[in-house]
Amino acid sequence: MKNTQKLGKKIRELRLKNDLSLRGLEEKSGVSYSFISSIENDRYQASRDKIIALANALVGSDINELLLLAGFAPEDNSSNDRNLSDEEVAFQAFINNPEHGIFFKDYLSAPEERREEMRIIFKALMEKEKGRKPGQRQGE
Repeated sequence: MKNTQKLGKKIRELRLKNDLSLRGLEEKSGVSYSFISSIENDRYQASRDKIIALANALVGSDINELLLLAGFAPEDNSSNDRNLSDEEVAFQAFINNPEHGIFFKDYLSAPEERREEMRIIFKALMEKEKGRKPGQRQGE
């Protein structure tokens, strides 16, 4: 059932919890700040793609909740899960953890120059970890 007024309030609530301005959410989601404002103020109905982009940019959001509020069918993940290996399921759980996923969402939404910087930092961390034994703290 479509409830665009509740959708707008939920998106605003999530945006503020993520400490994002309209322009900040625009950068992370690729949805224009004026369009986000229109959704938040119940002036415009968003497409399914825009709802998914916003949900992916907002840590702590439930994509299916937002889709339902916008009047769209929820994502069907059940058929995909049956074909995943244990390693892929573990990876999905890791990626969907807000503490871990924020890095990957930032990486995916970053411009190529920033991505390269992030890869360099990650390589440096991996190089530093090579000689580390289980139970050792970083830098020991």
